Amino acid sequence: MSTPEAIPPWPFQDPPYAEVVTLDRIVRGASPILLVARDEDGWQFLDGEHVFEDDGEVVLLGEIVQLDPTLLDLADLDIGWHASRTDVGEPWERAEGEPG
Repeated sequence: MSTPEAIPPWPFQDPPYAEVVTLDRIVRGASPILLVARDEDGWQFLDGEHVFEDDGEVVLLGEIVQLDPTLLDLADLDIGWHASRTDVGEPWERAEGEPG
């Protein structure tokens, strides 16, 4: 009989059911997440392209992590910071302040 694998603890301060902002094209799988920002209002998971208000979509933090498990690496991103990468599979680069 095999032993069950331990489920790692949830690394984010926010619960998996916290609402976050992303883009409909990311949810549809048409764009990757290349930019993550965290501010006083919460998390934003974006593709680094120009965004119109109509592009926005609210999903649960647990759902967005299922779309891209590498987001677990950013669980400790401080408020007022952002992280970006040039492509999927590339390392996340963190920086303080608003994304440029």
